[in-house]
Amino acid sequence: MSSDQNFNGRSEIGEGSSRGGGSGGGSGGGLIIPSDSQQPPLAPPQLSRYESQKRRDWNTFGQYLKNQRPPVALSHCNYSHVLDFLRYLDQFGKTKVHLQGCVFFGHPDPAGPCTCPLRQAWGSLDALIGRLRAAYEENGGLPEMNPFASGAIRVYLREVRDSQAKARGIPYKKKKKKRNAPIIKANKETSNFPMQ
Repeated sequence: MSSDQNFNGRSEIGEGSSRGGGSGGGSGGGLIIPSDSQQPPLAPPQLSRYESQKRRDWNTFGQYLKNQRPPVALSHCNYSHVLDFLRYLDQFGKTKVHLQGCVFFGHPDPAGPCTCPLRQAWGSLDALIGRLRAAYEENGGLPEMNPFASGAIRVYLREVRDSQAKARGIPYKKKKKKRNAPIIKANKETSNFPMQ
């Protein structure tokens, strides 16, 4: 085997080369075929929309803790920090939540503008907590120490849900899980179709 046929674990077959060994060499079109030991590194897999959002939320929460005075280490984070974070996010909300004294309180479709505050929608907060709860454990947190799984967080979310539903005049109804209808097998006695 000559030195130009096998170089650093790669076999080079030049187009029209007479040195390709003649039999079985064929024309490789000038391709360089890397051996198993020299595979190019694979690009990291594309993250799903959920995974990207979870990573973004986790980074945002981490930044929020760092910006506290004094900064809070993730290992010292508890449910009160999570509640403060959820209240902090309200300033960026887009859902109008009518106050008790507002003329539109309890009306699902208000006729005009009002000065009531914009808040984070309950569904957005609920989804956020779900993502952060998963991210906490994926980043080494113990499930029993997860501040996002605290009962206080569930109570807060329930209060937000109820107050937003009341302010909009739309009662919250829990979605019922769809059940698969039982499949009834037809037999000779119960079938409406004539047997052949």
